[in-house]
Amino acid sequence: MSDEPGAPQRPKDPMKGFRGVMSGTLVMEAITLGLALPVIDRLGDGLASLTGWLVGGLAVVLLVLCAFVRWRHITPVILALQVVLVAFFVTEPPVGIIGLIFLAAWWWLFSIRAKVAKRMAEGTLPSQQSG
Repeated sequence: MSDEPGAPQRPKDPMKGFRGVMSGTLVMEAITLGLALPVIDRLGDGLASLTGWLVGGLAVVLLVLCAFVRWRHITPVILALQVVLVAFFVTEPPVGIIGLIFLAAWWWLFSIRAKVAKRMAEGTLPSQQSG
């Protein structure tokens, strides 16, 4: 066991926690899109319209992406989905607003990840300090 005294301990992986944040954000975004479906039903063309199917499908895709947050190319996929959501401004402005809000959230999260990766490379994270 690694909890035994004297056993070498593996360094903590700060990106493991970030993957959890990514999954949580994807779930929150899927829930938000699911909550937008009644708006599409009332104010838009209805749930049976192309817009309704697309928004529902995007919510499911976001949930499925939670299984792939370890994937190396997940960042472009997430950003592409955000661009698709922002494009909904043409047909459903409330969904476009959701896309803008989550695009800003993802931009912020990815900028934090870049800063942590830079500090990891420099060896300046608190978990990398001896003592």
